Amino acid sequence: MEELVGKCSSCGKEVYCENGFLAGIYADGKLLCPTCAKRN
Repeated sequence: MEELVGKCSSCGKEVYCENGFLAGIYADGKLLCPTCAKRN
């Protein structure tokens, strides 16, 4: 099951919660997609 959480604060890509797990990172008040999270 996928649920839209929001958009990446860096690139604007949509970030989802997949089966209860965030597919990305939420840190320092910013939501990041997996790709941008790896860069940072």
